[in-house]
Amino acid sequence: MAEINVTPMVDVMLVLLIIFMVSAPLLTVGVPIDLPQTQAKSLDTDKEPLTVSVNTKGEVYLQNSEIKIDELVPKLQAITQARGGMDERIYVRGDRKVDYGTVMRVMGRLSAAGFRRVALVTEVEQGS
Repeated sequence: MAEINVTPMVDVMLVLLIIFMVSAPLLTVGVPIDLPQTQAKSLDTDKEPLTVSVNTKGEVYLQNSEIKIDELVPKLQAITQARGGMDERIYVRGDRKVDYGTVMRVMGRLSAAGFRRVALVTEVEQGS
């Protein structure tokens, strides 16, 4: 037989495609936080947003990596300057059980550094 049988290769590729399609959304979870719920509508964004997360232990995360609160502003300034300016929106995600003062301390540092477009992230409120 002089032909190459490509059927097994196509089968394997289709199985891999299905596996990657199912597992890809699971890889973008980020920092696990129990967000509070509100009735506000979601915002549309074109590019990946800058997110600052505060978990129940009071640990601060920039995107998905833990960061000290003293290093937060210099890193955010470097990122926003590389992206094109200080006019970028920064999303603050605070766990519903975290101390109010911890989230306000993060937001205060962002505001003092000149970031004017700071938004709090919540989940859509479930009907009661």
